[in-house]
Amino acid sequence: MLAATREWLEGLRALAAAQRLEKPLAVTSPSAEQAAERMILAARLSAWLAEGETILAARREWLATRGGDPEPAVVITTSPVGIDVATEQLVGGSPRARAMAGRAVAVTEREYRLWCIGHPDAGAARHVNLWNWIKTRVPPQRDPEFARHRLAAGERYWLHRAGIAGAGGADRRECHLWKWNGRHAALLEAFLTEQGVAELK
Repeated sequence: MLAATREWLEGLRALAAAQRLEKPLAVTSPSAEQAAERMILAARLSAWLAEGETILAARREWLATRGGDPEPAVVITTSPVGIDVATEQLVGGSPRARAMAGRAVAVTEREYRLWCIGHPDAGAARHVNLWNWIKTRVPPQRDPEFARHRLAAGERYWLHRAGIAGAGGADRRECHLWKWNGRHAALLEAFLTEQGVAELK
C-alpha cells in the first residue's frame, strides 16, 4: 500500500472514530430482527473476503491502463449492525478475512461521504468500496413494484443492497428482495432489478 493510500485510510478511520464519539452508532439490544440482518450481511461479506485476492487481481488488471494503487484500502460501507459484523470478521474470522484487516475499514455511508467530500479519490486510485446494507423500512409506495411476491399480514419487504466499486472487472451491483415477518427473514428474489435504478457503468 502506497503511503498516500495509507494516509487516506487512516484519515477515514479517524473521521469515523470522531463521528462516533459525537454521535454513537444506534445499535440497539440484540433482537430477532438484528440477528436476521446480521446473518444476511455476514454471508455476503464473508464471501467477498474469501475472494479478496481475486477482487484485487481484477483491480490490478484494470489499473494497468489507468494508474492507481494496486494494493488499495478497502472501505466497507454498511449499517451499524454491518459494522459489528465486519469488525468480527476482520478480527476473528477466516485467515483470509484477518489478512484484509490492516487495509480495511467499516464505516457508515455518511462517514464515507463526509470523508470523500474533503478527500476525494478520483477514479478510485486509492480504494475499493464494498457496500453491504439492508433497507429494512421499504416505503409502502414501492409495494406495487414487488407485487409478484405477496406479503401476509404483519410482513414487510427488505432490500439487501450490495456491491463493489473500484475493482475494474470485479465491480458489481446487487439487490436482493427479502421479507421479514417479525420472527425470521426469507429470500423472495435474488438479483432483483429495481425500477429506476441505473446499471453500474
